[in-house]
Amino acid sequence: MGSMPLMAIIVIAYNIIAFLTGPSLDAELFTVALISGASWGVAVSDALLSAGLVLLFLELVSATRTGTTSIINHALSLIVLLVCLIEFIALPAFGNSTFFLITLLVLLDVVAGFTVTITTARRDFSVGE
Repeated sequence: MGSMPLMAIIVIAYNIIAFLTGPSLDAELFTVALISGASWGVAVSDALLSAGLVLLFLELVSATRTGTTSIINHALSLIVLLVCLIEFIALPAFGNSTFFLITLLVLLDVVAGFTVTITTARRDFSVGE
């Protein structure tokens, strides 16, 4: 379970929404009354993207680990990115800004994960000055 990329959770959630309910991403989940008197409505797409940002943060924190699990996590994250790209390009329900931003979050996870792991490994293996 430690090697499963967390960003896959958001992609799976989007797939469930897209295939079971159709692209109803504009449906409002709840409304918050602000002090200013304005009403802030949170849609399904807002919740998905917010959860994706939180999971991206957790992925970046876990990217500082070195080891076999971390390498497997990065490889699986790359597979999740490839799935996202294929779905975005080939499936009509995925060709929207919300899924594009989810794909961008997954891309950032892959690039940042490899970058942080390489930098951490380089620091761990440095000997001498």
